[in-house]
Amino acid sequence: MRPSERQPDQMRAVTLEIGVNRYAEGSCLVSFGHTRVLVTASVEESLPSWLRGKGQGWVTAEYGMLPRATHTRGRREASAGKQSGRTQEIQRLIGRSLRAVVDLKALGERQVLIDCDVIQADGGTRTAAITGAWVAMASALNYLRAEEVLKADPILDQVAAVSCGIVEGHPVLDLDYEEDSNAEADSNFVLTAKGGIVEIQATGEKRGFSRVEFDQLFTLAQGGCAELFRLQREALA
Repeated sequence: MRPSERQPDQMRAVTLEIGVNRYAEGSCLVSFGHTRVLVTASVEESLPSWLRGKGQGWVTAEYGMLPRATHTRGRREASAGKQSGRTQEIQRLIGRSLRAVVDLKALGERQVLIDCDVIQADGGTRTAAITGAWVAMASALNYLRAEEVLKADPILDQVAAVSCGIVEGHPVLDLDYEEDSNAEADSNFVLTAKGGIVEIQATGEKRGFSRVEFDQLFTLAQGGCAELFRLQREALA
């Protein structure tokens, strides 16, 4: 039995609440169990200089953890004067994941900026952020279409992410912190609703893992993401 008493293929309780920020064009408060991330999507009628005049838009992301998102207070990265390597890696992953399902030409010469702030961390903050970021982005683009700023929907597909790992020899879905810190192997899957793979991060933390074990993790991830896709659609409906 897992510490959370979940079945191996069972997600934590997931909620996706939209419209939680009155100022942002799109917003979503996403919870994966005790992990909670506030995501906002802001639309700007400007582009990075290297994209101007190319007839396309851009989607980018920033990620950060609030000081008491964990058991002990963490120092704000702004006070340190630089972002950690982990922060940079995660926000690039979020940006790549969203751009993989957006027609940037249909977006026009504007950009969507995604801000992901971890309120509380209990494992899987990057996967929760990606899942909620798609909802926030979709909300923002739906708003632009309602205002007739956009004529067509730039979103090509849904994207969501989930973690899987091998804990005490067993493949399990959606690791919380206790499982993540003791996992023999750890992975994050970023998948699309149409069956595409955006990114897979898989690491043998305490030992190597076999192709059979990887296939088991992939199957778990597909099932978990299918549930997340359903919840994304319900949130927007």
